[in-house]
Amino acid sequence: MKVTLLDYGAGNVRSIRNAIRALGCEIVEVQHPEDILTADKLIFPGVGSFGSVMHTLRDRGYIEPLKRRIEEDKPFLGICVALQALFEGSEETPGVAGLGILPGQIKKFVRSALSVPQIGWNGIHLLKESPSFAGYEEEKLYFVHSYHAPLDTVPEDWALTATDYGTRFISAVEKGNVTAFQFHPEKSGQAGLNLLQNFLSSQKRPSQTPIVPIEIEKKTEHAKRVIACLDVRSNDNGDLVVTKGDQYDVRQEGEVRNLGKPVDLARRYYQEGADEVTFLNITGFRDFPMEDQPMIEVLQKASENVFVPLTIGGGIRDFTDSNGKYYSALDVAAQYFRSGADKISIGSDAVAIVEEYLATGKKSGKSSIEQISAVYGVQAVVISVDPRRVYVQSPDETTHTCVKTGSLGPNGEEYCWYQCTIKGGREGSKLDAVQLVQGCEALGAGEILLNCIDKDGTNDGFELELISLVKKAVSIPVIASSGAGSARDFVEVFRETDADAALAAGIFHREEVPISEVKTTLMQAGISCR
Repeated sequence: MKVTLLDYGAGNVRSIRNAIRALGCEIVEVQHPEDILTADKLIFPGVGSFGSVMHTLRDRGYIEPLKRRIEEDKPFLGICVALQALFEGSEETPGVAGLGILPGQIKKFVRSALSVPQIGWNGIHLLKESPSFAGYEEEKLYFVHSYHAPLDTVPEDWALTATDYGTRFISAVEKGNVTAFQFHPEKSGQAGLNLLQNFLSSQKRPSQTPIVPIEIEKKTEHAKRVIACLDVRSNDNGDLVVTKGDQYDVRQEGEVRNLGKPVDLARRYYQEGADEVTFLNITGFRDFPMEDQPMIEVLQKASENVFVPLTIGGGIRDFTDSNGKYYSALDVAAQYFRSGADKISIGSDAVAIVEEYLATGKKSGKSSIEQISAVYGVQAVVISVDPRRVYVQSPDETTHTCVKTGSLGPNGEEYCWYQCTIKGGREGSKLDAVQLVQGCEALGAGEILLNCIDKDGTNDGFELELISLVKKAVSIPVIASSGAGSARDFVEVFRETDADAALAAGIFHREEVPISEVKTTLMQAGISCR
């Protein structure tokens, strides 16, 4: 079977390609506007911000063919921003017109106790029977978005599913042979692959699908995420390996710890139930031109078999190669997205960016955070924060935000602030963790990966005081990292803080704590997970 893919050059479409191929179909590319009309089945994988998507569609002459295809009721599947593009417009980019197939405007989630963007796994309410959800058994699906279609704006004959996240919103629409999902089926594990299979194998349906309303009893639950992290670097033989350090020291008896091959471990964690997989490139290769980046190949191979989100960090910055060719951080990020990454993580460079922002009081529009979020959406930008405790006898001794800590300092100090570090924790900066995360959120970051040097490799639990401090300082999701040693540590961090996700590395690599044990323990504790 041939499936036509509308790849307009933005974001990660490798995952949907791999999912289609995994289901036994051949992919045909849209080369000309008329290909949209002649395709047997068309998939529109919306990646990026509403404005950039619509501008690209217009520049390529795709608007009218898309509208005509939908009006002619030809098989069509839209994903994420592609669902939003069906509406008249979006608050994300005021004044930019959508396709206008559906009435109304896409709205931003209102800040509440829930983080915005919504990043993670949530359920759906089926509003009517549909072949698109044949065999669906109430599994959670992967969402990543700050904007939504309000339930009351969608005509009854289009509304297919709804989801709860602070408010109830439309998570899928369908009329006849035209379907669109707000969630990402290609990132929703086997459940999502099954939904893709339904679209690929379905026969052309009548334009009017009989509506059979289904009673909605309770709200869907957004799940807490369990993330597997792989620190990747070259060993002394030049091979890429997954390693793990204690306070960032990755050597043992003079050799780089080798805990496995990155692609193999990523596949294993996907099969074991990890909700996301994060690669952190800590090797010297980050200083090389993009053509020599070994992580590109890691992403490409991992995305062939891992159908949950992939994040990549390390080396995402401006640089000039040995031939004098300049690459912007946006160029580097684009290469990673095209290779299979769903999100990119910025570390040390974020500190320099926020220092400049706070010094000038102005957004330059030129930083990697601003540029990447403008093109790909805030949800695509993760900030990796590496703070360490600095103890003081009293908050009056510093201008930085302090906490009263249960972990007393070497001289009995009861207070500490968290100094942000750079270069893998080797150097301190002028910023504290609160300054950094608030600055990054203001510049367009969509998620915080919160490490703690004092906890790294200790296996005695997450730094709860730091996590609570940062979580209260921002409205974007926060991933707790550093210190996990048992499944109960995950329960503790979700009970004691509002962390959206929790990440571990060494205990998973060494098979000390299986991901399945973490999930089972969370469910037994009444914490929602996938």
